[in-house]
Amino acid sequence: MKYFQAVVRCQSFTKAADECYISQSAISQQIQALEKDLGVKLLIREGRKISLTPAGEYFYRKSLVLVGDFDRLCTAVKSFAKGVERELVIGYLRHYDCAEFEKTVAAFKSKYPEISLQLFSGTHEELYDNLRGGKADVVINDLRRKPSDKYVNCFLTKNNFYAELSVNNPLARLETVTVDDLKNTPLIIIAPEGQRNAEELFFREYLGVKGEFIFTENLQTARLTVIADEGYFLKDFYDAPPTSSVVKYIPVICDDKQPYRKYYAFWHAVSTNEYIENFAEILKKNLTKN
Repeated sequence: MKYFQAVVRCQSFTKAADECYISQSAISQQIQALEKDLGVKLLIREGRKISLTPAGEYFYRKSLVLVGDFDRLCTAVKSFAKGVERELVIGYLRHYDCAEFEKTVAAFKSKYPEISLQLFSGTHEELYDNLRGGKADVVINDLRRKPSDKYVNCFLTKNNFYAELSVNNPLARLETVTVDDLKNTPLIIIAPEGQRNAEELFFREYLGVKGEFIFTENLQTARLTVIADEGYFLKDFYDAPPTSSVVKYIPVICDDKQPYRKYYAFWHAVSTNEYIENFAEILKKNLTKN
């Protein structure tokens, strides 16, 4: 059933095989065996186009429920056997400095004291890999790839980009800055060594950053590096940025408009439950209230 779901989701046997880490011929054989066992046709292949038969559409919808229930049952049985309490593993971006997120954690724990919260931070790719690999229940991440129906894609907020600059930097006197204005000032990025190329590529392609990069391991070091006037940090805000005596937040302009970053809560569609949905709902309400 999971192989069948992958083919429907990917709309391609080749892509589904890659996602499931098996050969294309093996996944084709599995689908044929499934259809033989059921005695009905589930998929129609017309060239590269794949569509569902009425029976296939019905089976797909029901299989999502069955597989989701089975996965949750296995998790619950393992937890019961080990005598451990239920937990929710939440990942968030390393640069995500958001008071509303902290309020959400507190509000959720107050509502569900029996749930153990395990939180970790990472880069965009690290969060994506952890979610895909089943090491996280839900991640708060920015949007860099086309949303997949394999996951619930819960939109949270859209934040505009600002350049965080030391008050001692001459560019801090400007009303707005462009990426061309910043080309001789290094961009500070929070990323471990193995993720630096991916982060650098994102900022070069999305914002057109032309200068050098300075990599740090955490937000505190990045901020101190800005204050020391060694570079600038790209910070995003939903509303007006805060005032500070040591840094200035200058709107970044790219192609005559201010670029933005979209934040989502992502989790596996087949693993959704009331705890994940409630955490996302509380966070979204807090952000909307702000």
